[in-house]
Amino acid sequence: MLNPNLDDIQLTKDDYERYSRHLILPEVGLEGQKRLKSASVLCIGTGGLGSPLLLYLAAAGIGRIGIVDFDIVDTSNLQRQVIHGTSWVGKPKIESAKNRIHEINPHCQVDLYETRLSSENALDIIQPYDIVVDGTDNFPTRYLVNDACVLLDKPNVYGSIFRFEGQATVFNYEGGPNYRDLYPEPPPPGMVPSCAEGGVLGILPGIIGLIQATETVKIILGKGETLSGRLMLYDALNMKFRELKLRPNPVRPVIEKLIDYEQFCGIPQAKAEEAKQQMEIPEMTVQELKQLLDSGADDFVLLDVRNPHEYEIAKIEGSVLVPLPDIENGEGVTKVKELLNGHRLIAHCKMGGRSAKALGILKEAGIEGINLKGGITAWSKEVDPGLPTY
Repeated sequence: MLNPNLDDIQLTKDDYERYSRHLILPEVGLEGQKRLKSASVLCIGTGGLGSPLLLYLAAAGIGRIGIVDFDIVDTSNLQRQVIHGTSWVGKPKIESAKNRIHEINPHCQVDLYETRLSSENALDIIQPYDIVVDGTDNFPTRYLVNDACVLLDKPNVYGSIFRFEGQATVFNYEGGPNYRDLYPEPPPPGMVPSCAEGGVLGILPGIIGLIQATETVKIILGKGETLSGRLMLYDALNMKFRELKLRPNPVRPVIEKLIDYEQFCGIPQAKAEEAKQQMEIPEMTVQELKQLLDSGADDFVLLDVRNPHEYEIAKIEGSVLVPLPDIENGEGVTKVKELLNGHRLIAHCKMGGRSAKALGILKEAGIEGINLKGGITAWSKEVDPGLPTY
């Protein structure tokens, strides 16, 4: 429970009107609204989770909100990142978020940190705030936020989303567990797809982000039972909530300093391995493929290794679908051999990563192939602008 000095906190006439529905709640009242006004919250990210979180924290009357983000608004964000609007496409997310926050609550102080959170700046950025809310989507930053909060003794309100599923909890609060108790070791790079690769129901981060906002307000008010020690799991497709107990690991390593989290999560090693693999696999540009198709050549097979629902969105005319999971389990390898029948193999996916992986597997089975650089995304941008991108 936070214990601010409320003697100097005064509510204005506008505050009384604005927060009237809070003030008549016994659990909030005058003292609780003063707590909210005196509180400071740092939100890492203004994406799917950060968007609803920031909107409702501002509306609740949080006096000071910090935002860390270095991205710009993209059209593909608007399906779930509801703090941003079409007019802000191509502009910094933190500026968009600040503008929207001040439309909701012009009295909220908004601090902007247009930078990537790193081991060099995390402690300085987090230090002034009472609570940190993690709205990130990658493991290195989650471990970084966790360790910085542990070192600074700050509550860390956590949420994550994937497709139709989400989870939320509160870390490092009143002796409760931290992120390393849930995930002592990061998963291998690439094992957990990003939202860009795996997709996400646009409504899902709204639900999880609002749960994070609720937990943040409860911590500030010192009311109710937080999710500390409990991991809430949400299945939107089946509309089910489950709960797992979390306990501090008595033998977990002591966090003494911030480290290189990219290295800790194996990112450089994975990139080096991917680069090595790609060097071993020849590439073709989309312009070269177009020339080949225009020439009328029929001595090759154009293999698409994306998922079937991606193939329905957009496809290069003449391509044949054999999804990467089928190639990984062996069934697709047999199918590719049957398709080739002595022909050359050219493979593509959305951007080139999955097709390179597929060609690596096929190479081990004795099938050589060429990877389409940039995948169907590059094809759409450079060859056929009428083809949908996603």
